[in-house]
Amino acid sequence: MLNQIRPAIVMIVLLTIITGIAYPFAMTGIAQGLFPSQANGSLVKRPDGTVIGATLIGQNFTSDKYFHGRLSATSDTDPNDPTKTIAAPYNAANSAGSNLGPTSQALADRVKGDVDALAAQGITHPPADLVTSSASGLDPDISPANAETQIARVAAARNLPPDQVRQAVSQATSGRLLGLIGEPRVNVLQLNMLLDGLKAS
Repeated sequence: MLNQIRPAIVMIVLLTIITGIAYPFAMTGIAQGLFPSQANGSLVKRPDGTVIGATLIGQNFTSDKYFHGRLSATSDTDPNDPTKTIAAPYNAANSAGSNLGPTSQALADRVKGDVDALAAQGITHPPADLVTSSASGLDPDISPANAETQIARVAAARNLPPDQVRQAVSQATSGRLLGLIGEPRVNVLQLNMLLDGLKAS
């Protein structure tokens, strides 16, 4: 019996050291060496080193002078009643979609209300990502079409020429990966930082 237990214990200890300690440390070291920014969370910093966000997680911009991200359906615990939840856009601790499907009347009513509100502002054919939330609720990017619908509002709020704001949108736009994968996208945080730089200058 001891002849069977000893090899089993040795294998457990050996595999724990290899897969639980050596391998994670090796992967962490390789990631830090080759991709330090991504390995540390793709953090975005001001020139003074202050961290203001991450390129992979959206933020809840609400001011007219900023571009707004895609709708977020994340929630949090109601501070007044722990048995209930409240809307908490871009709550990074609770990444989730709304789980409302195409047959949901609540979703249809909400989208119709948003489309009607946009129509009152002169936006008659809004892009899909302007009125729908993403699966994660933390999407950091919007489509170039979504950004285009916001240019007039942001330019007026910042007292900037629309063409100057449009140029900032172009600078913050990333194309398809390898020219084939995904869709063109605009990182909202990077775009708003560019705009703050324009205002400062």
